[in-house]
Amino acid sequence: MQQFDTVILGGGPGGLAAAYGLHAKGQNVAVVEKDLWGGTCPNRGCDPKKILMAAVEAQGRSAALQGHGLTGVPRIDWAALMAAKRAYTQGIPSGTQGGLQAAGIANLHGTASFNADGTLQVGDQQLNATNVIVATGQAPRLPQIAGQEWLRTSNDFLDLDTLPNDVTLMGAGYVGVELAAIANAAGSRVHLVHHSDRPLRAFDGDLVTDLLALLTQDGIDVRLGTDIVQVAPAGDQYRVTTRDGESWITGMVFATAGRVPVVADLHLDRVHVATTAHGITVNDHLQTTNPHVFAVGDVVDRPQPKLTPVAGFEGQYLTTALTTPDAPAISYPVIPSVVYGKTQLAQLGVTPAQAADQPDEYRVSDLDLTHWYSYQRVQDPHARIKVVLEKGSGRIVGAAVLSMEAEQVINYLDFVIQQHLDAVAINQTIMAYPTLASDLTYFH
Repeated sequence: MQQFDTVILGGGPGGLAAAYGLHAKGQNVAVVEKDLWGGTCPNRGCDPKKILMAAVEAQGRSAALQGHGLTGVPRIDWAALMAAKRAYTQGIPSGTQGGLQAAGIANLHGTASFNADGTLQVGDQQLNATNVIVATGQAPRLPQIAGQEWLRTSNDFLDLDTLPNDVTLMGAGYVGVELAAIANAAGSRVHLVHHSDRPLRAFDGDLVTDLLALLTQDGIDVRLGTDIVQVAPAGDQYRVTTRDGESWITGMVFATAGRVPVVADLHLDRVHVATTAHGITVNDHLQTTNPHVFAVGDVVDRPQPKLTPVAGFEGQYLTTALTTPDAPAISYPVIPSVVYGKTQLAQLGVTPAQAADQPDEYRVSDLDLTHWYSYQRVQDPHARIKVVLEKGSGRIVGAAVLSMEAEQVINYLDFVIQQHLDAVAINQTIMAYPTLASDLTYFH
């Protein structure tokens, strides 16, 4: 039996942050990964998605400038774009494992499960540790419908050799909306189906409505308030049927309605670790109901968004919590969320809806940005921001943004909020002009 101070289950961003941090503090650490080293984000998640999205964004900006200095909208070459993606992703697993090996951190590839005595079994190897960190993440959820076996997931979409002429996406959350934007820009007919009339519930309702209108304007068939109940082969394609009785023929059907925690093989019940449908239950020290088992990242049931930077932040926190007596509880900074596309939707901090529920504390400034120079120069006709300000201090405490530039704006505001900068502090800073950063002076 091999003995370690900490064994980490999952070689993604959260697990790796903890592994390197604890190793640097002198712990004997092992990392176990059953799938691709590096985890979902760099292999089949945010990183490859944004490589594909680079072409979408460039195409969108070119389209906006037709008649304003550009002629001709570029066509996306799917094969070349996929080759660029694969050139990045193919080296991730070996590079990640090689980094662990170079650092002297033990690494095992295989499926881990708890034994009743608290040890871990990985194939024919048995591991024992003072503490275990579960960082196994999430996987795409497959809905229980007739013809489930014909469904594909985002994992498949992000590695397609050929993009079908017609695709259907089941679920209009982050993943569904982003994949719809990619497929549409690449020339496919896209059907985006969502069970309720309010997708992207974590985001501002007005801006979501605006975004869905833009997707429809781009030619995406957005169907709200219905479910797909059956998928059946139709020659070399598939017939999709909704609960309303509507049906159509499509080239591929992708399940994009949520993700589920990867815990099935762990046998957490053997070590009395409580779970819910949303993941592993933890306290404010990321400790599970077993005092020697901790959890980080998307596998955790918590209110914070399930995002790569959050997993990394939690991994760094456990580096301190597991090596410092009486470590304080985890305290999260403000966390930005972005839905990527030709037009991006971003949100941070106190939401406009939360502000509306507390009118004595906050006020919301709803700004049409379309006539601001930063947006006029790129011909962004839909730019809009809702800025949430704290009445007592006058400081910005939240924002929701819809524009071609939303990801940049929300990151600038992240810094403003995290550093508690007020209008005076912002105005005393000289920034390059004219830029999105110099626009910060106008948001109060």
